[in-house]
Amino acid sequence: MILETIMANTGVIIGIVIAVLAILIMMSGYVKAPPDTAYIISGLRKKTIIGKSSIKIPYLERLDKLSLKLIPIDVKTSSSVPTADYINIQVDAAVNIKISSEKDKLKLAAENFLNQDTAYIAQVAREVLEGNMREIVGRMRLEEMVGDRQKFAELVKENAEPDLAAMGLDVVSFNVQNFTDNNGVIDDLGIDNISQIKKKAAIAKAEAEKEIAVAKAAADKQANDAKINAEREIAIKNNELEIQKSDLQKTTDTKRAEADAAYEIQKEEQRKTIEVTAAEADIAKEEKSIELKRKEAEVMEQSLDAEIRKKAEAERFARQQKAEADLFERQKEAEARKFEMEKEAEAQRAKAEADRFSKEQEALGIQKVGEAEAEAIRAKGLAEAEAMEKRAQAYQKYNNAAMAEMLIKVLPDIAGKIAEPLTQIDKITIIGGDGSGVDSVAGNVPAVMAKLFESMKETVGIDLNEVMKANTYDAKVNRNITVNGWKPGAEHTEEAAGAADAE
Repeated sequence: MILETIMANTGVIIGIVIAVLAILIMMSGYVKAPPDTAYIISGLRKKTIIGKSSIKIPYLERLDKLSLKLIPIDVKTSSSVPTADYINIQVDAAVNIKISSEKDKLKLAAENFLNQDTAYIAQVAREVLEGNMREIVGRMRLEEMVGDRQKFAELVKENAEPDLAAMGLDVVSFNVQNFTDNNGVIDDLGIDNISQIKKKAAIAKAEAEKEIAVAKAAADKQANDAKINAEREIAIKNNELEIQKSDLQKTTDTKRAEADAAYEIQKEEQRKTIEVTAAEADIAKEEKSIELKRKEAEVMEQSLDAEIRKKAEAERFARQQKAEADLFERQKEAEARKFEMEKEAEAQRAKAEADRFSKEQEALGIQKVGEAEAEAIRAKGLAEAEAMEKRAQAYQKYNNAAMAEMLIKVLPDIAGKIAEPLTQIDKITIIGGDGSGVDSVAGNVPAVMAKLFESMKETVGIDLNEVMKANTYDAKVNRNITVNGWKPGAEHTEEAAGAADAE
């Protein structure tokens, strides 16, 4: 028990130690990479993490860092470069590069720039960009480059990207700052452009002034002609206006007189018509008033009749509905009470039947148990009586020879029990050289067995020495042995036992 407890405690301690070691390894090897830095774990595993966390196994793995931040580079041609039209120029550009976060490119960047500072990376990239910029300058004309800097920058970027990608770098931006030359060609291009612009501006100004003068003269002529025509038209229109005014005055006076006369006539006609119409209107008004009062009386009568009838019908319908609802409710209550009473009676009947059946089953069970117990007791008594009777009959048939046979069967067990203490002896120390100590130990078992045989002879009258002689040559050939009246060959039957007693 103590050993098992110690082993169990040892297992628990080992588990705790392993857990503590695992926690310490996780705590000491826990790393978390920011988004702008690539953490490269190498050793047992090769793993790259960006903006994530991981576990580095101490002593078996190492951690290296690779910055993914922008690296600004000022790229200038170290000497003049001839263009496609053989004009030597120098180019100054501002470039931003960075270590790519793509898996394949990041692997190349780790192989090329691991544990290197940004100055070294910028120097390598500057040399590549300068070489590509020289190549593009040699392929383009000066005027084309100066006129379209964006195109020049795109060509240099496209040309340099494969070389930088082989190192694990990306070009983020490429901006041309300036083009310069030692011969003033670029300045001359500007002067020529300025002269052309001034010339075009002067010509445009002269043309504009001429067009302005022509337009002004034409406008003055048109304005004078328009003024004269307008004055003539005004005079004509004034004369026509005076004539028309006279005609209109004459017509006006005639029309006014006719209108005055017609007005008086019309006035009288209107007055008569108004008086007739007013009288007819009064008559019609009275008739309409009478008709309206009659209609109002009919409507009021119909309204009162309808209201009284509707009210009576509504009250009658309400009383009818209430009576039907009361009747329905009383019927439902009676049905519910009847249903509850029937269910309660059925439940009581079922309960009574269940109680009766339970009592019957309980009584039957008690009866069966009693009968079974009685039968078991009776069977047990009969079995015990029969066993005792058989045992008595068997004992009656046993003679001394049978008992001797039984004792012989248990002799090996007796000898084993006597010799059992000797098996517990681990070591024997003998003092003296005559060997009597060993003889005494070895002869202990036969001596005890001899005493046992003598005790059996005195107590039960069976001499085991004589029984053992039954296995000798004299006993087997000459049958010269007798054990208390038993001879070899005699059967263990009641007749043999009777013959032995007679002898």
